[in-house]
Amino acid sequence: MDMHTVVVGTSGTTAEDVVAVARHGARVELSTAAVDALAASRLIVDALAAKPEPVYGVSTGFGALASRHISTELRARLQRNIVRSHAAGMGPRVEREVVRALMFLRLKTVASGHTGVRPEVAQTMADVLNAGITPVVHEYGSLGCSGDLAPLSHCALTLMGEGEAEGPDGTVGPAGELLAAHGITPVELREKEGLALLNGTDGMLGMLVMALADLRTLYTSADITAALSLEALLGTDKVLAPELHAIRPHPGQGASADNMLRVLAGSGLTGRHAEVTGDAPRVQDAYSVRCAPQVNGAGRDTLDYAAVVAGRELASSVDNPVVLPDGRVESNGNFHGAPVAYVLDFLAIVAADLGSICERRTDRLLDKNRSHGLPPFLADDAGVDSGLMIAQYTQAALVSEMKRLAVPASADSIPSSAMQEDHVSMGWSAARKLRTAVDNLARIVAVELYAATRAVELRAAEGLVPAAASQAAVAALRAAGAQGPGPDRFLAPDLAAADTFVREGALVAAVEPVTGPLA
Repeated sequence: MDMHTVVVGTSGTTAEDVVAVARHGARVELSTAAVDALAASRLIVDALAAKPEPVYGVSTGFGALASRHISTELRARLQRNIVRSHAAGMGPRVEREVVRALMFLRLKTVASGHTGVRPEVAQTMADVLNAGITPVVHEYGSLGCSGDLAPLSHCALTLMGEGEAEGPDGTVGPAGELLAAHGITPVELREKEGLALLNGTDGMLGMLVMALADLRTLYTSADITAALSLEALLGTDKVLAPELHAIRPHPGQGASADNMLRVLAGSGLTGRHAEVTGDAPRVQDAYSVRCAPQVNGAGRDTLDYAAVVAGRELASSVDNPVVLPDGRVESNGNFHGAPVAYVLDFLAIVAADLGSICERRTDRLLDKNRSHGLPPFLADDAGVDSGLMIAQYTQAALVSEMKRLAVPASADSIPSSAMQEDHVSMGWSAARKLRTAVDNLARIVAVELYAATRAVELRAAEGLVPAAASQAAVAALRAAGAQGPGPDRFLAPDLAAADTFVREGALVAAVEPVTGPLA
């Protein structure tokens, strides 16, 4: 398969495909099997629509209005109206990659053949994605039950040629004009199709998938920065011995310890506290140093659990009602976002804790009473300049916000639709705050990296030889522009460049030629 094309079939999709479409603009194609499944399920819906008996979603109203039978001549209007009425989002625009993930994942469910949508509607969804047209979707409007209703409705509105959308050049304008400019004919929705475009956990799932991709990079980066901090503090790497972690066999803990041990291989700093400082031998390093594998590893295991949930959801057909292989169209509750909402909140908790332990190591590096010989705030001339004092303030502010973001959204519920939808997941809200938490975590790790590399350089200036991986990290960060040449380069720390260096995986890429592939 062309690496730039994602083929959508009947059996779901992968996290890699979601990221490829959402972030990298991969093209989308419907498989022959998907087109056949779409046509077959549509025949079932058409047959039910022709019967005099009402069928929910096909010939009735929706939600609290499900008891009303809709006559044939009003059904197309009903489908248009549900999209228009549900496109009631408010607030700032949602990021382009989130909207593309949202649309792609809705197409994934539509292509399963369980929704009763015509093949031409699915093809239009693919055409809009391939044209780089992005519906304008707003921050507020989803309760995470009956799916991400308002966000999906704004996407469906674009398929109808209504509302606003962003073109591939970033210009926002009328969706109808953008479709026409790319030769795309707006869809005219028929029975069940409007409803099928709205009922899904696609927004929260897309954000979960992308958060997992980002957090994988950040957790490996945090293992590296923890190792650099341990080295700069003249800590012992004996606590990273594989046999110690084998007797508490959490997989993530073992992986983080191994990462740190490989970063520190050949270091001339570890375990030399008494020799360098002249102090009494240190029996134990502080928890933030000694327990880094346990904290980082627990987060890694949480990522693995969240990935299992995401994988199940990526293989799911989330709609209500659904078309079953035996020809039945059945109402269900699969649109409830609880499974996704819970892990989104869980990830916000572990991200906050990882940020917290990173900040504690940074503070230790800057405190002359606990840094074992490093200058106050890692300043070139303490008192004349403040070194990285305020960089740690920034990091502390981010950690404080992370703790607020760790408060679960999924523990809340608010009734809607005249008490028909009386328990909701708030999964969209959980996903939105997780995106902020992931952004903050990258910045927090970047500050620790900035401080730790500065401290390692200072140790090297004393004649000690850092690990080869540490030297590679220092050189790469400096080359990236986060640390300029000369003795005054830390007077105006470029934390934004360090942030980009971390979040784009450059730190991992810098050390892996020395350490080998890290977990």
